[in-house]
Amino acid sequence: MDTITAIILAIVEGITEFIPVSSTGHMILTTKLLGFDEQSPIMKTYEIVIQLGAILAIALVYRQRILNLLGIGRRRTGRGGVMPASRLNLIHVLLGIVPALAVAFIARDFIKSLFGAPTVLWALVAGGILMIVAEWVNRRKIRITAHELDDLSYGQALAIGLYQIISVLWPGFSRSGSTISGGMLSGVSYKASADFSFLIAIPIMCAASGYELLDSYQYFTKDTIMDFAIGFVISFAVAYVVVVAFMKMIQKIRPTHFAIYRFILAAVFWLFIMR
Repeated sequence: MDTITAIILAIVEGITEFIPVSSTGHMILTTKLLGFDEQSPIMKTYEIVIQLGAILAIALVYRQRILNLLGIGRRRTGRGGVMPASRLNLIHVLLGIVPALAVAFIARDFIKSLFGAPTVLWALVAGGILMIVAEWVNRRKIRITAHELDDLSYGQALAIGLYQIISVLWPGFSRSGSTISGGMLSGVSYKASADFSFLIAIPIMCAASGYELLDSYQYFTKDTIMDFAIGFVISFAVAYVVVVAFMKMIQKIRPTHFAIYRFILAAVFWLFIMR
């Protein structure tokens, strides 16, 4: 892997990791088009490194919320200096991540066997359909009870965590796509669903990446370390810009828009990988 390839992959990772378009699908397609084996040990290690860069970016974006969850941040007060009745806490986060982590740990080998172009192709389509349905239900058929992140109930946090299992068992489905859709189907606003999806990405991706890194540390050599470092920095910078921009434009970029893009990407998969 040369430096140019490392930069391209880091940019792709930074753009796609947190928006609901499937970073897995994009990485498979990009490595294929660049003529690399996406399943090679060094490439898999590099993907872990740039994923960690993206995680650091999301942690920086949500740094104040994380500090509040840990009880060391500035305490937000409501009118008259009274604390709001409902606030997001660590129980919400645990309910959002434990189901997926448990399934990932139990079915790790089975999940790895599913990685491949055919699986990702259909996951892109299925995930897009779920997002269209979620937006339609959220707008027309369900009462929104959680407009902001602090309005989230324990039941809604658990529902989002259970929907996240789909992305664990079906590579290419998109973790953010499943969690945002799950939130919208559970009476959570689009913005609050996206906020919670990004927030719970930090612990779940740290756990997954850290676990995988234990099997890949030997690939950090003098020949790879520079490209790994470049990829980490670029992925961090791109992911930070993408998440900040996405949250500012969230009312203009609806789930259906991402779904249409996923269908187009699936067509590209069919033309350049499956045939």
